[in-house]
Amino acid sequence: MIPKDHPRYKSLIRRERIADAALKGIVAMEGVGAHGRGEAFDYLIGEKTTDSALLAEKTAAALFLKAKNPVMSVNGNTAALAAEEIAELQRASGAAVEVNLFHRTEERVRMITELLEDAGADVLKGEFERLLPLSHDRALCLRDGIYSCDVILVPLEDGDRCEALVNMGKTVIAIDLNPLSRTAKTSSLPIIDELSRALANMTEFCKTLSDDEAEQLVAGYNNRYFLESAVKDIVENLSNALD
Repeated sequence: MIPKDHPRYKSLIRRERIADAALKGIVAMEGVGAHGRGEAFDYLIGEKTTDSALLAEKTAAALFLKAKNPVMSVNGNTAALAAEEIAELQRASGAAVEVNLFHRTEERVRMITELLEDAGADVLKGEFERLLPLSHDRALCLRDGIYSCDVILVPLEDGDRCEALVNMGKTVIAIDLNPLSRTAKTSSLPIIDELSRALANMTEFCKTLSDDEAEQLVAGYNNRYFLESAVKDIVENLSNALD
């Protein structure tokens, strides 16, 4: 039992969720390592949402609100860490939710879908086809979902598919704590923040953004700005780490 007054309570709860989901088969064992890598970068940014990340989250909400067919792509780690936040963002934005996995089995797809649905999300179902230009199982998606979307949210590391989706003409929003990852670099809009913080902020912005403000945000964002800002934030945080 982790006491709520523990200084790293939220981080330890996230670790427990990943470990429990891995034991159940919802999270692939490789996903446990990926979570630890992301957590290390959260240390580097100070375990908080930076100003630039908040602007990225506001821009991401605007992109969702202005999209014709927005989709959230969900893997095991995302479902384990933030199923409720995915459901809340779906209600606020109207985006579809589709399960997409690298280490894919039908059993994992079923368990992740059930976890999301238990949290209140409406998960797309149907015949998965090999529609993306990839040699692995992330190529499998729904024709009416990821394949036909114009804006897609890709939480957590997913470099090759992110690049493929951008090359297909889609606007890709990536949530990745590592600003040096291929996912962050190749995405249309990188959000350098922890998953649950980012999703909660996107949800609030979806509820409060005016149409005019959303239009301005969609017209004026720049991938490079958010990456450079994240690196500067990390450098500044490290320089003050021992003060």
